[in-house]
Amino acid sequence: MRRKVIGCLLIAVVLSACVSTKSTLKNVDENAPDLQLNSVGNFVITDISTNPKYGYDKDYPINVFFQNTKNDTINQFRFLNALAGPKGEKIRFRKIDDCCPFPSKRNDIGVGLLNRYEITWEGQKKPIVLYLNIFAKGRIAVPVGLTLKK
Repeated sequence: MRRKVIGCLLIAVVLSACVSTKSTLKNVDENAPDLQLNSVGNFVITDISTNPKYGYDKDYPINVFFQNTKNDTINQFRFLNALAGPKGEKIRFRKIDDCCPFPSKRNDIGVGLLNRYEITWEGQKKPIVLYLNIFAKGRIAVPVGLTLKK
């Protein structure tokens, strides 16, 4: 137990040392409307992004804010399950890792991490990677190159 506590403290110190005091996230909007769910539990998304960096660049993550840490992946799944490939193909996704620490008041240690997801679909040449953020709010949209599930 003592090793686990020391390990967690060490991780917190390392992460906080790697984080600047100013966030580099460009698309945070704390006044964004709350996200709505459709009948199957996915997000209702009405916007299509025109910014090629949206979701694909760590400074322009998809902000799927979540308030309850008991299930911090639920909003990520609600977003990803609403998407389809460029021609409506069914997508598959898997979390690759956490990355890119940034300052956050919504985490006990003062640091937030982005989640990187690999997205694939039938006939795709190369997987894409999307950056998702549960620590900030923002308007969500379909990233360039993807569509909404029908």
